[in-house]
Amino acid sequence: MATIAFDTLKYSKRLKDAGVPDKQAEAEAEALAEVLEVNLKDLATKEDLKALEDRLGDKITMLEQRMTIKLGTLMVFAVGAVAALVKLL
Repeated sequence: MATIAFDTLKYSKRLKDAGVPDKQAEAEAEALAEVLEVNLKDLATKEDLKALEDRLGDKITMLEQRMTIKLGTLMVFAVGAVAALVKLL
C-alpha cells in the first residue's frame, strides 16, 4: 500500500495565512487527508507492477510453447498429407 506524508497542520496554516477562516481551513485539511488516505489504498506499487510483469511473462512463455507445439504438429500433418498425395499421384 502506498503511503504519503500529508501535514494537515501545515496545510491548514497555509489556508489560514491565505485568509481562509480557521474552522474551514481545518475542515478542508482533514477532508483532504481523508481523501488521500482512501484513494491511495487502490494505487499499485512498484512491487505490484513487478509481480504482475513476472506473472504475465510466465504466461507468455507458456503460450509461446503451446503455439510452437501446435505449429509443429500442424507441420507434421501437412508434410504427411503432401507425402500421401505424392504417393497417390
